[in-house]
Amino acid sequence: MTDKKPNMPNLVADQLHPIDHSQLFAAQPAHPVRVLMLYGSLRQRSFSRLLTEEAARILEALGAEVKLFNPKGLPLVDEDNVDHEKVQELRELSLWSEAQVWCSPERHGNMTGLMKTQIDWLPLAPIGGVRPTQGRTLALMQVCGGSQSFNTINQMRVLGRWMRMITIPNQSSVPKAFNEFDEAGRMFPSPYYNRVVDVMEELMKFTLLTRGTAAYLVDRYSERVESREELSKRVNMKAI
Repeated sequence: MTDKKPNMPNLVADQLHPIDHSQLFAAQPAHPVRVLMLYGSLRQRSFSRLLTEEAARILEALGAEVKLFNPKGLPLVDEDNVDHEKVQELRELSLWSEAQVWCSPERHGNMTGLMKTQIDWLPLAPIGGVRPTQGRTLALMQVCGGSQSFNTINQMRVLGRWMRMITIPNQSSVPKAFNEFDEAGRMFPSPYYNRVVDVMEELMKFTLLTRGTAAYLVDRYSERVESREELSKRVNMKAI
């Protein structure tokens, strides 16, 4: 049988790599799963923070190492504020993380400005050669002041996809959140609490499945080709 090369003139053949099973099924890191948690309200009794703290306890019980980012003092997005201590803290935590949880109140049918500001401070471009969100798993939660809604979760899901994150299917929306927590800020037992446990379990499972192979999963042909073209331009540039 004659070995024929495919007629694909647009393809940069040496940049189309065969699937590497050794990378796709690489060994797991030994350290606990690293989870960064973001919440979207600064109120003294912030239900998005209380829900995030409750989820953090579940993740720790499942063996994760959890860090909550306190957004108080985070400036609005402005290139002059890139070196601000809160911006640097947020970016370093994102680089450290292997998974993230975003939890926002729904305000005017949308996530809060504070929640969006945190996400907007995380660039798609690499920091020190590493993208701060790409390849990380993501779980989404929201709290509602009234009846149950999924507007905020749906919007954050779009953002998670845009940030090149592996956003898990399950999600948690807690209606009338003011009825779901006691005076100490602990969540009452309920189907809503059970759903939070479901979501955190699923986040751990997806993270354990993907964290060792995340870099390979998001390795893109288009970016390999782009890098090659940029290298060629630089090497062949005429002396100035």
